[in-house]
Amino acid sequence: MVEIIHLAVTWALIGLIWLVQVVIYPQFRAVGRLEFGAYHADYTRRISWIVGPLMVAELGSAAWLLWAGERSGWFLVSLGLIGVNWLSTAIVQVPLHRRLEQGFEAGAHGRLVATNWVRTGAWTARGVLVAAGCL
Repeated sequence: MVEIIHLAVTWALIGLIWLVQVVIYPQFRAVGRLEFGAYHADYTRRISWIVGPLMVAELGSAAWLLWAGERSGWFLVSLGLIGVNWLSTAIVQVPLHRRLEQGFEAGAHGRLVATNWVRTGAWTARGVLVAAGCL
């Protein structure tokens, strides 16, 4: 049962990260400069209520599986990708969002979009690995 929860949470995050990458982040530049600060603050507050619990559930269900004895190569590699996503979020995306809180800045926005491909790729790869392990 934990395997199914883990798979579902991982794939929910994959859907979310692709939506953010190809729809939400690119549209930041379409928001008027005067409105951007309020828009961005609202976005980060709302998305945190979705992505935060999902990331914690992914990490928690992975820890549970590890504790229960899951040691397949696929799974162990996927654990490293969880680390990539948490580190990228903490040391790259969050600081860029903090810069954007001050107002739209084309350079910070461009870096946010470009560096978010790391998380998009890592979550997508995790999904493939986790699904392969569940089949």
